[in-house]
Amino acid sequence: MGETIRFGISIDDKLLESFDQLIEHKGYANRSEALRDLIRASLIDVKWENGEEEMVGTVTLVFNHHVRDLSDKLTEHQHAYHHQIISALHVHLDAHNCLEVLVVRGKAREIKKIADELIGVKGVKHGKLVMTATGHDLH
Repeated sequence: MGETIRFGISIDDKLLESFDQLIEHKGYANRSEALRDLIRASLIDVKWENGEEEMVGTVTLVFNHHVRDLSDKLTEHQHAYHHQIISALHVHLDAHNCLEVLVVRGKAREIKKIADELIGVKGVKHGKLVMTATGHDLH
């Protein structure tokens, strides 16, 4: 971690009041830590938009395992991208529905493509991609 630098900002009083409420709601110890997290989140968003940055994330899928060939199709996709899908968790939610959480790693554009393909498989009820940085460049 680098040297800590103090700086001042000008901000509208109503905006600051809203920010302070957010800080309290989220449980931050102080404004500085909240601001650091906002900056990190913005930097991660830029990396994600770039598409070429190494990212990690999860693809969460909910599906009915009774749908014909669905489990096989999802497994085929996972094997096709075995270099990017580094772990999988399968949970039986009830007699019909399953939850699968896939941990993915790779270039942002590749991960987005994989997630879109998996979420788009006929029979997937809901899917979501959540991305973050590898932590390598975050301070």
